[in-house]
Amino acid sequence: MVTYTGINHLAMVTGNMDETIRFWRDLLGMRLVAGLGDSKYRHYFFEISEYDMIAFFEWQDVEKIPEKDHGVPVKGPFAFDHISLGVESDDDLWKLKEKFEAADIWVSEVINHGFIHSIYTFDPNNIPIEFSAPVPGVDIRKHPKMKDRNPCITAKEGPEPQGAQWPEPQQLTPKEDRMVYPGEGMVLVQE
Repeated sequence: MVTYTGINHLAMVTGNMDETIRFWRDLLGMRLVAGLGDSKYRHYFFEISEYDMIAFFEWQDVEKIPEKDHGVPVKGPFAFDHISLGVESDDDLWKLKEKFEAADIWVSEVINHGFIHSIYTFDPNNIPIEFSAPVPGVDIRKHPKMKDRNPCITAKEGPEPQGAQWPEPQQLTPKEDRMVYPGEGMVLVQE
């Protein structure tokens, strides 16, 4: 079984890296830990936590996405609704809410979802963001709940991975044959 440590990074897109840095680094307080680029693009990484980052590509001709409210259904091709960033407590939600209000950035009221309390806003790229604090004593990771009144067939199988659904590899790659090829991020470790 693979051991996951979190989301290494989400890769988003911006048309204005300066605005993006001001929001993610300066307003939200996330460190700008890496930057790549040349005359055609930039790719910058912000630290969310010890294990998680969010990254942004800046492309010259990209346009902001249309503002779309969190969780509202749409028609047609679509793959992304919103990011939810975990915070430690309700105190953190209120600190963020007050920061957004002081910066004259729209932010929702604090919403009780039963297992989390959340606030909602948008970054300068119109990316919908939720900030979520755990409700003490409620942990759906430890105690999964399926409350969908009409769950899909596969969800009825339960929360645990059903390993027999996919074929197992017939041959493992020997360690001496495992190749790792250089990518653009190599510049971050070169002197």
